[in-house]
Amino acid sequence: MHDPVAQLRDLLRAARHAVCFTGAGISTESGIPDFRGPGGLWSRIQPIDYQDFVTSEPMRREAWRRKLITDRTLRAAEPNRGHRAVAQLVSSGICACVLTQNIDGLHQRSGVPEEKLVELHGNGTYAACLDCGLRHELDPILSAFEQAGTLPVCGSCGGIVKTATISFGQRMPLNAMQRAESEALACDLFVVLGSSLAVFPAAELPRRAKLNGAKLVIVNREPTAQDACADLVIHAEIGSTLGAAAGID
Repeated sequence: MHDPVAQLRDLLRAARHAVCFTGAGISTESGIPDFRGPGGLWSRIQPIDYQDFVTSEPMRREAWRRKLITDRTLRAAEPNRGHRAVAQLVSSGICACVLTQNIDGLHQRSGVPEEKLVELHGNGTYAACLDCGLRHELDPILSAFEQAGTLPVCGSCGGIVKTATISFGQRMPLNAMQRAESEALACDLFVVLGSSLAVFPAAELPRRAKLNGAKLVIVNREPTAQDACADLVIHAEIGSTLGAAAGID
């Protein structure tokens, strides 16, 4: 009988250098909405372009107003079975690297070491100066903004401070993309978890891995544009699917 979970388990066991590629679908199971999906925030509110954030104080205020709202959801979320399964694959040596489109920090909280994680779209759990890159913690920023409408300014150079995420119109992080491409080309198994594979250039990574000889697995509730070229496609919840394959409750 066709058992996709058993097939996934066998592929993971046979892999010498697996890579996990995670998208919003792994975190929706932790209660974090998919901004891009139907009914998501961006279907109701136009995303703020990077240049608008940089050049317009009113747009910076709107961005931080939205962050006040979304941060409550991020802070309340906990790693789910899918995150724990990915962390187990990393700790066991099966998964050499996790490439993620997510900005929620749940992979770190589930136990994936920073050196095994590539955040392609940045991280929403802290902020950074756009000029000098200095990290800024969110608590004092959000508190000052909520209480007095104070916009954050870098304490080191006076530059504009923004959440450490990649906005529309903002350059993708060069180092992260280079490392992700290297991992895609080095792996013999590329496992997509909860990504629609619609956001480029990140969505090109599974195709490159497949063309370079890797097995391609896609676990996503909805079909993706790359299902046809995958070796195994599972349209199901990530937590239950990967959890069973990795032996994580």
